[in-house]
Amino acid sequence: MKVVEKKKIWFGLSIAIIVVGLIMGMIQGFNLGIDFTGGTMMQIDLKKQVSVNEINEVIKKFDLDGDILHVGENKHEIIIKTKKDLNSGERQKVFEALQKKYNLKDEDFREAEQFGPSIGKEIQKKAFLSVAIAAIGMLIYITFRFEFKFGASAIITLLHDILVVLAVFAIFRIPINSSFVAAMLTIVGYSINDTIVVFDRIRENIRFMKKKNYDEIVDISVNQTLTRSINTSLTTLITITALYVFGVESIKVFALPLIAGTITGTYSSIFIASPIWALWKNWELRKGRYNAG
Repeated sequence: MKVVEKKKIWFGLSIAIIVVGLIMGMIQGFNLGIDFTGGTMMQIDLKKQVSVNEINEVIKKFDLDGDILHVGENKHEIIIKTKKDLNSGERQKVFEALQKKYNLKDEDFREAEQFGPSIGKEIQKKAFLSVAIAAIGMLIYITFRFEFKFGASAIITLLHDILVVLAVFAIFRIPINSSFVAAMLTIVGYSINDTIVVFDRIRENIRFMKKKNYDEIVDISVNQTLTRSINTSLTTLITITALYVFGVESIKVFALPLIAGTITGTYSSIFIASPIWALWKNWELRKGRYNAG
């Protein structure tokens, strides 16, 4: 497979997704969850496990447009999160609808809480700080073990992965919440692992393929590690997809960005990271020849 030769296709596809996603995000706004916008949280004990669809049917007249999570050992309790700021009377009406449907007692209304977007701002701040520290640490480590160009290419690829997943969430209006942030931090670690495997093979092949140019070495190295990368990603995807299909809502909101990130991370490790390194090395080689002339 000629990876470097078709780099314009790979780069163009990624840029198109990122640009479309970010433009849609700026025009119509990102679909931020309650963790970032603030709102109301209510915890209610239903005494039995009830499906999310059934609960939504009971409270649909309140137009909460919220998230419902099952909690507790037997998943009998639910947490309703909505972006709306409900006062005590409005919260009581929501509970009374469920109370009438499931014959609940007053004490089954466990707790209610209103909170502002300050929690979301704190999550964003810590997420950016975590990614920045991780990126710097990875850059130092990869530079020490390989070279600076490998490290810089890997960091650019990580930025690509984050932007692509963010763009996909913007395009399809998928809610962005604290689980999304946790998933993105997980993706950063997963993606860099795949990228380093390819870079390690490139470094080995450089020693034994001195007559080949950088593009050829990258193509050979990618093809040598392709089966490993695909198999690793497939096994990971099967597990995460099973969690998304059979898991409860709290698991699904974490699994969905992981699915998108795993696919993006595998794609970038093969089609983005290595071509960036080859492009950089070829530019450096041409620059050296020009200066020598």
